[in-house]
Amino acid sequence: MSESYLPRIDVNTPSAARMYDWLLGGRNNYDADRIACEELLRTAPSTRELALNNRAFLVRVVRHIAQRYKIRQFIDHGSGLPTQNNVHQVAQAVHPDCKVVYVDNDPMVLSYGRALLDENPNVAIVDADMVDTAAIRAGASTLIDFSKPVAALFVSVLHCIPDEKDPRAMIERTVQSLARGSVVVICQLVSPHQHVRETVTRLMERQTDGRWGKVRTEADVHQFFAVDRLAVDKTGLLDVTNWNPDTEVFPRQRTDEWTEYGGLATVD
Repeated sequence: MSESYLPRIDVNTPSAARMYDWLLGGRNNYDADRIACEELLRTAPSTRELALNNRAFLVRVVRHIAQRYKIRQFIDHGSGLPTQNNVHQVAQAVHPDCKVVYVDNDPMVLSYGRALLDENPNVAIVDADMVDTAAIRAGASTLIDFSKPVAALFVSVLHCIPDEKDPRAMIERTVQSLARGSVVVICQLVSPHQHVRETVTRLMERQTDGRWGKVRTEADVHQFFAVDRLAVDKTGLLDVTNWNPDTEVFPRQRTDEWTEYGGLATVD
């Protein structure tokens, strides 16, 4: 990779992707990310368990989509840094010909993600803001056939989008671009406690230099699913730890200041 192709990575400002990596036990993070996570844990002590359970949900839901719905095309919005059991690894373990497009605009995510292109011809990464649906479709079209069912994943990313960017409208645009038989997965950080929502939102806005959205409520997440052509599957919307669990052994949240809430819906 040429020097001009290398992205500029700001190691002094925490990144949500690198913070998530640290919470999962990864190594692709810097001191600023670790310090930010430690401050976040003082406010929300259950955050590490929440992150681990959310990752386990991603693995379960991708496997479920590949097995139950036989879908072989995935678009992972706000994919974050590569770790174990990435979407393409889980999906291709079920169907080796599965195609996966990762979408992110974090420089470090793009740097690591592009390395996947050399390893797997059925994997691509699109440099785009999640709300730029047109750019995502254009970039993904090199690999994804939008005339066939697609799984659109928005897993633990909508809290990175502020209200002024209208995440619900983004979901609507995405759904309208998908063929019948597609599925959409949405989950985000929620809390019933107003002080938690406000405190964590302010904390993350300050730490990430404004590159953050907000902690929302379960009712907000229901609104994300309340768009034309979407129908929530029979499992419903819930704390994703409890979404079709494949084991009773998972990290328990010691406190309930927030949860990851959402589920899966089909496109008619």
